[in-house]
Amino acid sequence: MTATLDRNGYHELPAGKIAAVVTYLEMTEPPAAREVPAPDGVELRQVEEPELAWYRDLYRRIGTDWLWFSRLAMPDEELLAIIRHPEVEVHALACDGHDEGLLELDRREPPDVELAFFGLTPALVGQGAGRWLMTRALQLAWRHRPRRLWVHTCTLDHPQALAFYLRSGFKPYRRAVEIADDPRLLGLLPADAAPWLPPIALPPRT
Repeated sequence: MTATLDRNGYHELPAGKIAAVVTYLEMTEPPAAREVPAPDGVELRQVEEPELAWYRDLYRRIGTDWLWFSRLAMPDEELLAIIRHPEVEVHALACDGHDEGLLELDRREPPDVELAFFGLTPALVGQGAGRWLMTRALQLAWRHRPRRLWVHTCTLDHPQALAFYLRSGFKPYRRAVEIADDPRLLGLLPADAAPWLPPIALPPRT
């Protein structure tokens, strides 16, 4: 008789780790078209060959408050191979000439398209730019006629992120728990990033 693994209850994390509940969402047909006007001074442009310094700077400015770290931990060659891949689209949302948003679509696993990264810097949050950017993201993704468009978010992301994806037409289909080294303790992000989730430091070495 096979024993059943009981995953209920509390599970202690070692010092130096962070954990997040990840929700995977998808849509299997394009949502009804909607008109969302662009905020003043906002435009979207595709970045054909993103530079590492530019990409990581925008990624940090968008994600530091939410402990985005995966692309900061990647070796340069690995990251360049992704963001310059012919089936990966990187778009920058610019406001008055300054890049303040990131939209990344990954088509490397057809027939699906992944909304790999989507976010705004604090300068644009709450001004309607997110709704407009999502409208453009859906238009760009569905022009390839994928079987589905999918995305994931987690409890480390902006508190409104999951509700925003649901309002945009995505439906949840899977949930997981992600455990990782705290990027602040690794030096990937500032020690004072995301003060709402204070790090639990590793014990000193003896």
